[in-house]
Amino acid sequence: MFEQVTPLILTFNEAPNIARTLERLTWAKTIVVIDSYSTDETLEILQAYPQIKLYQNKFESFASQCNYGLEQITSEWVLSLDADYVLSDELIDEIRNLPKESEVNSYIVKFKYCVFGKSLRGTLYPPRQVLYRRKQAVYKEDGHAHRVLVAGSYALLNSYIYHDDRKSLDRWLNAQNKYMIIESKKILKTPTNQLSFSDRLRKQKIIAPFAILFYCLILKKGILDGWAGWYYAFERMLAETLLSIRLIEMEKLRQEKTKKIAI
Repeated sequence: MFEQVTPLILTFNEAPNIARTLERLTWAKTIVVIDSYSTDETLEILQAYPQIKLYQNKFESFASQCNYGLEQITSEWVLSLDADYVLSDELIDEIRNLPKESEVNSYIVKFKYCVFGKSLRGTLYPPRQVLYRRKQAVYKEDGHAHRVLVAGSYALLNSYIYHDDRKSLDRWLNAQNKYMIIESKKILKTPTNQLSFSDRLRKQKIIAPFAILFYCLILKKGILDGWAGWYYAFERMLAETLLSIRLIEMEKLRQEKTKKIAI
């Protein structure tokens, strides 16, 4: 099936990650990369791979960037990857052996989360539709994230992708702060009865950071992963704490605005 698949990758200053992702894609005849004008060594790394077709496009949202990428692809199938995704050997073999003729329009893949290259037993990262027919797909915004909508039937593959982000903690903190502003607005704007269980829990503000620590360490067995498990649990707890702080801030600002209007 390889000859029918084009990997699609978005990049912006992904020098710490992109080479490991590309090393697992040497089977691809063409790789489409949509870059948001990187200023680090990302472009230099990309130039070492002759099968890459590089397009630079101003970033407005993840969904619009992905949809722009789909417009540059002519193959029947797309393998949509983040710049810190590393395909496992098992997944490469599984994709290679998929039937060329099938009624399935998309395939869902599970993830193994890595901390400095060490794979964890569990993760909060959900399975995603990463392999799909191009003509059946469109991307939509979903809070701070994005998701692909693919018409028709789907199937779950057995193998994993490793999510192995090696960017700096400063970069992670900056990104999480931006994400949590968007998530806070989404949670406060959405009626409570339309929120998912996890978002209703997050809206309580106090509970979520401690709940996520317990979930990562105990339910996901992160405590058995040693320092990497604790690192991941603290990282997720910090992200939820940032969200709680943003929710409190936005609620207080909204109350002050209401008081001023009333006066």
